[in-house]
Amino acid sequence: MLSKEAFASVIDTIENGKKLDGSVADEVAEKMREWADSKGATHFTHVFYPLTGFSAEKHDSFYDASGDGASAISKFTGATLIQGEPDASSFPNGGIRGTHEARGYTAWDPTSPAYLTENANGITLCIPTSFVSWTGESLDKKTPLLKSMAAVNKQAHRILSLFGHDEIAHISSSAGPEQEYFLVDKGFANARPDLVAGCRTLFGAAPPKGQEFDDHYFGVIPERVMSFMYDVDRELFKLGIPTKTRHNEVAPGQFEIAPTYESANVAADHQQLMMTVLKRVADQHGLLCILNEKPFAGLNGSGKHVNWSLGNRTQKNLMDPGETPHENAQFLVFCGAVIRAVDKYAPLLRSVVASAGNDHRLGANEAPPAIISIFLGDQLNDVMEQIKGGGATTSKSRGVLNIGVDSLPELPKDAGDRNRTSPFAFTGNRFEFRAVGSNQSISGPLVALNTILADSLDFIANKLEGAADLNAAIQTTLKDILDTHGRVIFNGDGYSEEWHAEAAERGLPNLKTTADALPAITSPEVVDLFERMDVLSETELRSRQEVYSEQYCAFINVEANLVTEMGRTMIFPAAAAYATQLAAAKAATGIGASTLEKVVSLTNELESSLDKLEAAHSAAGEEPMVWKDTVLPAMLEVRAAADALEALVPDNAWPLPTYQEMLFIK
Repeated sequence: MLSKEAFASVIDTIENGKKLDGSVADEVAEKMREWADSKGATHFTHVFYPLTGFSAEKHDSFYDASGDGASAISKFTGATLIQGEPDASSFPNGGIRGTHEARGYTAWDPTSPAYLTENANGITLCIPTSFVSWTGESLDKKTPLLKSMAAVNKQAHRILSLFGHDEIAHISSSAGPEQEYFLVDKGFANARPDLVAGCRTLFGAAPPKGQEFDDHYFGVIPERVMSFMYDVDRELFKLGIPTKTRHNEVAPGQFEIAPTYESANVAADHQQLMMTVLKRVADQHGLLCILNEKPFAGLNGSGKHVNWSLGNRTQKNLMDPGETPHENAQFLVFCGAVIRAVDKYAPLLRSVVASAGNDHRLGANEAPPAIISIFLGDQLNDVMEQIKGGGATTSKSRGVLNIGVDSLPELPKDAGDRNRTSPFAFTGNRFEFRAVGSNQSISGPLVALNTILADSLDFIANKLEGAADLNAAIQTTLKDILDTHGRVIFNGDGYSEEWHAEAAERGLPNLKTTADALPAITSPEVVDLFERMDVLSETELRSRQEVYSEQYCAFINVEANLVTEMGRTMIFPAAAAYATQLAAAKAATGIGASTLEKVVSLTNELESSLDKLEAAHSAAGEEPMVWKDTVLPAMLEVRAAADALEALVPDNAWPLPTYQEMLFIK
């Protein structure tokens, strides 16, 4: 629909990161309006991604009254496309703006496609945007992501130039997030205040059967869930989000969906859309889609494994080692940069996956530990060991796997195994950041990964530029990196207690909770990093630390309120009523004395622990460490008594749907 000149300008911006020619904005806006109008759209919105971690939008009509007031005119100008002005006062800003300072701006991001959303009553044109304050600071997730992509593009260009490349297209980080989630029938979910308001069960005894048989993983998808998945795929395809994978996950009631890989910025936008679509379509099927990281105690939690790489259209994937990685100096430089970055800024990587929900998942038996380490696999680990020893001369071959059945084909065998216990694993031609939580925006982790990689590429480029012998300089630089930062490489079992002890000996940080991890955001080295790479200022970093600390405390506050309310008004009355029945039965027949004693004792424990929780809750204040150390343990005491009572109170008298019902009835 665009003229040749306008089209070329927009494509140059999308593919090469060039600044958009402002003169084409009016034409782009008018053609957007025509396209949207042809589909039945009456409104448009600038979609942005505030520090809440969710999407935000304000809808405006295309229509204005005509001069005579007798009719309406549909119009959309370039100025309106480029800039919007939502109220910024009620979004979290970490002290950047006062409540009375309300102005904020949205700025059109032409590198992320506009799209249409539809419901039964209408269609809306949605335009992805950045969101900044009147004073210019970032108030969103997109702006620093775009800046981090620009930083890594700049530094990667320097490295590629050293290898003699004359034509270097714009270099972009890419991402492919695997989304795990749970589905629960709405009839059960709506009877659980903790799921309605908190998206996590705060009470619930272990079911007779859990995931111990490993029979749900990759099992036949239940028919109702399959219908839901078909509709999710259709809705995502409409939005330009092609899905690649769908399957049952480890825990009963848990599933996964994964899209194809895209530019990191577009992938982040699409991930936000995917979460919205999952919830909306689940509701249409009478289901609740739960994205909380640990909705059911004792069962597999949900992550969002972010596959991350770097590449362009001229040099392709820069994280691809090829068949003989020991001869691929260019790849080894980029891989070495990642190793240095992950070790040097491990606390930052832990902080960007920190949340109250993810704390319940990290370190459990289905998720990587809070210790940040890198898994390279046998082939790459062997090459790196050779470099440390003075030079790499061989690479382990991929080989062929002979299954031993004549009718089955020989299979090409990867040069290294996978490691699901590692938080940051090399998986053939990309790295997989497995510690990201299922309910999190992937923008924060991508900003961190891009920025720390840009810093390491800058470090290496400074070492190599001007070197008389490039190959010798590469060998020396990589050896120095591995000698200093090789401690972060670990190919073993990240779940084991032995690894925790070994990691401590290596000097690797173990920031177990969000309260421990968030201070890293404003550490001197992180502030220096983000300011040097021109991604976030110290003011912006401090605002984020404050916002995420407030969110952590607020999340636990809501859960503590729910535990108190449910404990006082649902569980205690049910337990007391059953104790009364048992007492009557004992008086009349002499039976039930042992059960009565247990119920009375646990009911007293429940009441006492609720009193303790209320006292800890009222004294918690605003410090995350206090909530972690006092409120969360008090909540667990209440739960312990309540879950024990669930095993004694008759099923028809228990006020909450059980794990067995929620997980297995679909």
